[in-house]
Amino acid sequence: MSTSTSEAFAEKLKKRKTDGMISAWIGIPDPLLANFFAQEPFDAVVIDLQHGMWDIASAATAIGQVRLAGKPAVARIPVGDFASASRLLDAGASGIIAPMINSASDAEQFVKATKYLPLGERSWGPALALNYNGLSPDAYLKSANQLTVTIAMVETRAALEAIDEILAVDGIDGIFIGPSDLSIALSDGAALAPNSAEIDRVMAQALERCQHHGKFICAFGSDGVRAGQLLKLGFHFVIAGGDSAQLRAGARAAITTARETAAGGSTKQA
Repeated sequence: MSTSTSEAFAEKLKKRKTDGMISAWIGIPDPLLANFFAQEPFDAVVIDLQHGMWDIASAATAIGQVRLAGKPAVARIPVGDFASASRLLDAGASGIIAPMINSASDAEQFVKATKYLPLGERSWGPALALNYNGLSPDAYLKSANQLTVTIAMVETRAALEAIDEILAVDGIDGIFIGPSDLSIALSDGAALAPNSAEIDRVMAQALERCQHHGKFICAFGSDGVRAGQLLKLGFHFVIAGGDSAQLRAGARAAITTARETAAGGSTKQA
């Protein structure tokens, strides 16, 4: 991935100069799968280390596959694993998504790991990132905070109550709504309803707060229809379903088509 592509990705999100990006979401820990998804017209590829089965080594390889395909790679870290955030940026990730950011204090700790001084305390060691960007060490140090995005997940009651404080933290570039966990939180564990009217209402309120703070907003959509609804609402970066769901949906569609075609009559020549 060229420096210009990396700059364009971060700039579009930070300045909200986009009609909406659609990203792949990969949990199956195979870098070659990330390569295949990167060949499709996604705007980015997210490597999910929270619920996916990735380790740092395989995730770093996947980031390389995505970036060499000319796409930005974003990584979601496990809860509170800010040390991995730094390592994944060193591996060439263009952004980090952190789950369960519930307070300004959480957000500040996240920024410390993902931004160099004066915003944070990220330690130096971006060997792979330098390879992909083609920048000198000095140039990377001066531009890395602008070339990467730090995205806090809002998915609990506490995070909703603290959303203004989270968005006000310097170095938090945007937020990511996790509708499944948010629906569980808002129902006190009674329901998994990520596409409910209540979640739509909360998302609209979160979008308004992001607009107020000049930050971008992202969310997970369970499929293409839901992703389109979120884009129509004004979200800047959305997921159109995860890898396993998309693979299974594609398999079911192919099987159904084959059965329907066969039932329609033989196409064999006499």
